[in-house]
Amino acid sequence: MSTTGGRSNAADHAAEAETAPAGVTITGIGMLTPVGRGAAEVFSSLLHGRSGISRPPEGHPVAGSVELGGFLPEFDAGRIAAGPDGKVMDRTVILAQLVAEEALADAGLTVGENVDAERIGVIVGGVGGMATLERQVLDRAARGKVAVSPYLLTGILPNMPAARVAIRFGMRGYTSAVGTACASGAQAIADAVRIIRAGEADVVLCGASEAPLFPTFAETFANARALARGWDDPTEASRPFDLRRNGFVLSEGAALLVLESTQHAAARGASGYADVVGYGVNSDAHHPTAPRPDGTGAAACMRMALKSIQPEQVGYVNAHGTSTKLGDVAESVAIGLAFGNHTPAVSSTKALTGHMLGTSGVVEAAAAALAINTGLVPPTYHLDDPDPACPLDHVRKEPRAVQLEYAVSNSFGFGGQNVSLLVGTASTPKTRQLSSEEKA
Repeated sequence: MSTTGGRSNAADHAAEAETAPAGVTITGIGMLTPVGRGAAEVFSSLLHGRSGISRPPEGHPVAGSVELGGFLPEFDAGRIAAGPDGKVMDRTVILAQLVAEEALADAGLTVGENVDAERIGVIVGGVGGMATLERQVLDRAARGKVAVSPYLLTGILPNMPAARVAIRFGMRGYTSAVGTACASGAQAIADAVRIIRAGEADVVLCGASEAPLFPTFAETFANARALARGWDDPTEASRPFDLRRNGFVLSEGAALLVLESTQHAAARGASGYADVVGYGVNSDAHHPTAPRPDGTGAAACMRMALKSIQPEQVGYVNAHGTSTKLGDVAESVAIGLAFGNHTPAVSSTKALTGHMLGTSGVVEAAAAALAINTGLVPPTYHLDDPDPACPLDHVRKEPRAVQLEYAVSNSFGFGGQNVSLLVGTASTPKTRQLSSEEKA
């Protein structure tokens, strides 16, 4: 580089360093999903085919509404549900607090000790407390206005999971909710990256919490013929990219990631699973529910995420892959457009988890980060006969050992909401010992 107007190379590089965006590292993961709880258990399930899809448990409110779903394993809400506000909290709020506690512990963060309360934010996506709303409407219809709780509003507002997390842990930084349907958790991550890069926070706890397994919500999907149906074995019902797929499996779950500026993490000696290197957020501007068939919106979104690297550097794509006829084909077309002649490995972990709506994108971003961290790509289980309309390098049947530098996680939501996240090798990677099962 030549000097210009007396400006030296060193000055140019210094100016570039000053304007370069802050690095962002995933230092903590909290997850409660149909396939388990916590990063280690969930990722092991994704690698080894432990499905979380089943018939509704006996007596579950959704038993007469859906054939099957992704139900959470039993968990102890402990002091959260037992506290004075426990009875008025929606399930989404309780789940968010549980995974927040787990993510902060995983990151080794304590507000007020090794992170300034004013410099840690919370962003949680999701549809809000709609199950609480349903119960209240039914109660009012049965008993009149005396049945309406004075706490109804704080039970249903979509910002309550984030607000309750902030209240519980004393986080006084940027706080928000994201409501972009199935893309909301991934968009919460993208928003967190932007806020950290802008210097508005050192740490952001971000993700989603969803509890959609209640009658009215489940029945709208069932009546639209969007849910998988007619399967003798529930665990085989979610089969992304397979010729026999006939809908998605509705699931519940919550997941939050601790995103931290690499500088802040380094100052406290923390390591990360992966760095969030880039993101894309855009709209298909096409249809309220259907994806753009030509894939151009989703492809443009992936290109936004990849703008700092070459497509050939991406070794893995964790696909949105919901197991719907239109969605899987549209995403396959989009991946082809975004990567051209390059063929990264592709899989959809929804084959085991089902579709946790906004939470899916967070779990899948975590899976992409863990794939980089371990060198193991989880497969798409139940992909027996790949649809010729989805010509991708599918990882099938068993995990694939791949040394990854970068991976992409896609999330697409109703209304044409597209989010793609690019994760790369952490600046200071966590050292993780694989079990003998994982090594095999």
